[in-house]
Parts: sequence; structure tokens; C-alpha cells
Amino acid sequence: MIVCVTGTGTDVGKTVATAALAVHLVQDGHRVGVVKPVQTGESGGPSDRGDLATVHRLTGITDLHEFHRYPEPLAPDLAARRAGMPAAQLPDIARRLRTLDAADPDRILLVEGAGGILVRLGENWTLADLAVELDAPVVVVTTLGLGSLNAAELTVRCALDHGLRVLGLVGGSLPPDPDLATGLNVAELPVVTGVPLLGCVPAGAGQLVPAEFAATARTALALPSVGQLRR
Repeated sequence: MIVCVTGTGTDVGKTVATAALAVHLVQDGHRVGVVKPVQTGESGGPSDRGDLATVHRLTGITDLHEFHRYPEPLAPDLAARRAGMPAAQLPDIARRLRTLDAADPDRILLVEGAGGILVRLGENWTLADLAVELDAPVVVVTTLGLGSLNAAELTVRCALDHGLRVLGLVGGSLPPDPDLATGLNVAELPVVTGVPLLGCVPAGAGQLVPAEFAATARTALALPSVGQLRR
């Protein structure tokens, strides 16, 4: 099955949250692959840099897939135009993901978008459009400080307006000593958005060694069962 991971914006901790979701599912006995359809801000090979390299370093997962890469750290469609490279096309990306999914129907594929849910991953399409095409549920990664309630509610409403099922929120970079807004928002996010908070990834988790990261993911997240994911 395919689950899309999006965020309330860029730099919200989406890649580390994706890694935490992945290793948590692996600990529960599931086969997991991670897909980054479009990577920006990198020009080297995917094994050297980029979000998938971070996922591999934290989790040891090797079932990793990247389809397009652009050098400038911009929205993918803009990065493609500026680089004079072909933009990712929704039918092609959807076909590749369906092929991966069909190759191992019992595996869970986590598909990480770029930036927020309405960032254009290619010419005139977004992660929301991809999730609709694949009939895939979504997980929303959100910041936790001031402004997070608004951003999270907007993202969840957008997903619901597209007819998508939102499995829940994951808070990124929870500081050890949260300020007033952050502390209150952890409780308020599920109330405001109407979807569960699956947990919060601690700040600095992306710098942990794999064993510590796996233990942190187990403690930080409470995920639905696979039966609930497929519902």
C-alpha cells in the first residue's frame, strides 16, 4: 500500500518524520520502502546526498527510490524550468509508484513530497493530486510553535477538500523545553484539525545513531494498525 507524507510547509522535519514512521513500521514487522519522487537542492547521485540518504542513515532501509532530481532548492516545477530539465509528470510518477506497489503488495511505501501539500511537484500537479490519483491516505507533518494551528488546519482542510483520508499529524522537532505556544499546540492540534496527533519527533532526532533513532521513534509515535491504514 501507498501512504503519502506531506507537510505544512518546507523545513518542518518531514524527512526525519518519514524516517521515524518507516522505522516504527519496520519494528512492527512490516516491509517498508521510501520514495522521494522529486528531490530539489541536490545535484549529486541519490546515494550521496538528499532526503533518501538521511532516511538510509537513520533507519538502514535500502528500499529507496527517487525519480527526479534538480540542483536548486526551489519548488520542483520551478527548479526544473531553471535547470532546463524535464519536469516530473503526474501520469509517469503515478505509474512508477503503482509498479513499485504491485511488485510487493504487502509492503508499505511512504511517499515523501516536497514542501507543502500544494507545492507543484511538476507541471500543474501537487502531492494532493498524486494522492488522489493513487487513492492514497496522507500523513501531515507540522511544526509545533506559534502559527502551527493555522498551518495544520489549512493543510488538513486542503487534503479533505481533495477527498483524501488524513491518517493523522506528526509534530516535527519538539524541543525538550517547549515554550507556551508549543506546549499548548501539542494538545490543541487534534482538536483544531479533527485528526489524531500520531506523535511528536524530538528536536535533534535526525542526529541520532540508528539504534537510538529507532528507540526514539518507538517512544514518540503511536501508529494505526495496518488494517486501519488500508481502510
